Amino acid sequence: MNSSKNDDTKTSTLVSWGWVNQTNAISSAVSPSKASAKPAIDFFSPVRRWLDKIEVKEARFAHFLCQRIPSQCPFERRVQFKGYTLLYIPPLCKLNPVYDEVVALRFRALCYLADVCGEDISIYC
Repeated sequence: MNSSKNDDTKTSTLVSWGWVNQTNAISSAVSPSKASAKPAIDFFSPVRRWLDKIEVKEARFAHFLCQRIPSQCPFERRVQFKGYTLLYIPPLCKLNPVYDEVVALRFRALCYLADVCGEDISIYC
């Protein structure tokens, strides 16, 4: 039995499913009118970029951010009467167009306090 491989032999692998060209597959799945539509203008992109560029370099600023940005959505409510839920208001923070960037800023502040300053951040959780 010869264990050396021949350089002329090509090995093929069969994949059960997958995309060959995602752009063609996606554009064919979308109706022609939607595929040629212009992308929507993102009015909040300058604010998002500005929030992403904020660097936390001082402990005082990090404490300020952690105190002002809540860890949970303050709008979520459950109205109960005698143990029965009458009304549930879901977290509305996800409707904020810059929610992810604000949460990321709070996370950077928490990481700065924990990693650089060595402080206990359990009071902010």
